[in-house]
Amino acid sequence: MSPKATHQTAISSIGYNEKDMPASRPGSINKVDIEYCENTIEVPGAVKADIDTGTGQTDQFGTQVGYSPEEKALVRKLDWHIMPILFCMYYMNKTDQNAIANARLNNLEKELHLKGNQFNICVSVLYAGYTLIQIPSNMLMSSKKVRPSLWMACWMMAWAAVSAATAGVHSYSGLFAVRFLLGFAEAPFYPGAIYLLSLFYTRREIATRISILYSANIFATSFAGLIAAATFATLGGKHGLSGWRYLFIILGAVTFGIAIVALWLLPDHPLTTRWLTPEQRQLAQDRMDRDTVGLVESKGSIAGFKQAFTDPRLWLFVPLQTMHLAACGFNSFFPTVVKTLGYSTTVTLALTCPPYLVSGGFAILLGWSSGRFNERTWHITAGMVVALIGFILATTTLSTAPRYISCFLFATGAYSANSIIIGWLSATCGQTPEKKAAALSIMNCISMASFIYTPYLYPASDGPRYRMAMSANAAFVTGVVACAWGMRIWLQSMNRSLRRENSEGRLLYAY
Repeated sequence: MSPKATHQTAISSIGYNEKDMPASRPGSINKVDIEYCENTIEVPGAVKADIDTGTGQTDQFGTQVGYSPEEKALVRKLDWHIMPILFCMYYMNKTDQNAIANARLNNLEKELHLKGNQFNICVSVLYAGYTLIQIPSNMLMSSKKVRPSLWMACWMMAWAAVSAATAGVHSYSGLFAVRFLLGFAEAPFYPGAIYLLSLFYTRREIATRISILYSANIFATSFAGLIAAATFATLGGKHGLSGWRYLFIILGAVTFGIAIVALWLLPDHPLTTRWLTPEQRQLAQDRMDRDTVGLVESKGSIAGFKQAFTDPRLWLFVPLQTMHLAACGFNSFFPTVVKTLGYSTTVTLALTCPPYLVSGGFAILLGWSSGRFNERTWHITAGMVVALIGFILATTTLSTAPRYISCFLFATGAYSANSIIIGWLSATCGQTPEKKAAALSIMNCISMASFIYTPYLYPASDGPRYRMAMSANAAFVTGVVACAWGMRIWLQSMNRSLRRENSEGRLLYAY
């Protein structure tokens, strides 16, 4: 039996035990140590990138272009197993999280006797709970001491229960408590989902997948208004309960059902995913090793955290993503902003839908384009310019048509860059799975903290223009562009150093 066959046989029979798992298979570096060269395209007789999985064709960064039949089949299988369930999970994650924005339009504040900025506090406290567990959760997932599928599904069940419990609150303190617990329970999902995608998809593939995942957030917000309107109209007042209470009960029940399905469909790690064949498991791992710049041997989750924390590039990605998410802070107040157009509650909830549908489609298109051309900076810049125009328009006019158009512009532009930024970080700071997991969770944890303070940019007294919020958002998207170009210049410099170290070429950082 060949060594490769022996290795595959061993992989197929392993249990989920860390000591049986190869840390990062340093030997695979030799297997995929190919002669990459910037600006090199395949010519007849070119050396193949990998005899089993590659096509020999590379782009200007040394990234493989094209697939073998086996790799095409693998990617197709990954897509059909991973993307639908992650999409549904994230859809419910954001629907449960943002239901409070629509509940506000159904007398939630009046029934709970909220005063002053108490509603804003209940919105922001979710993100305080959100920041506490993201980093340890991703570190635990990358340590291989837990199965990601089981870990993420169980946390989803927990947040489903907390979300449903919101229907039982009767005071400010009760709402404050459940919102904090909801943030705590939801926190492991998004950074964990991004980490899972980064384990299975290459840097040319991941932006599209993250954009599809992130579109669940956009579509959840889009359809949330319609779901809320239908719930309020049909169930409001039944058995003495307000419509907003039924909304939380229904969403919690649906979320719990999806969590049960997730137990069976979510993957674990490339070498231990149950629904992959032994050959597909090995191929899944090999192609990720081949795509990693500076692949090194794993030394555990603590070491991975230290490697991420001391990587200076992470600390430029952090403000980049922080300002991007701060600009998206209108999310929890979008129905309130649309309400300034002067329509009834039902019409307002319906009008929140189209801008999000457009922004979701644009985000997927931009993510696909970024992966197709293996380019980051110009794509981020394009999205931020669209958002900037929208924010400026929103604060400079009170005319109904231009204000509604501004909602399309700033929602479409602001949301578009998320998948590109996350995929860029994953490819740049992913020398080991543990470092990648830590870097993603650190960036997400710190950047999500922006949602703690952005609700205070939208005081009711500042309506209908919300000058403070829209001006701040315009500044945020400008900062995103500055950080993106700073990272581009930095990586160009690193690529020049890589070429000097090896004049024959190697895998380079994409920007």
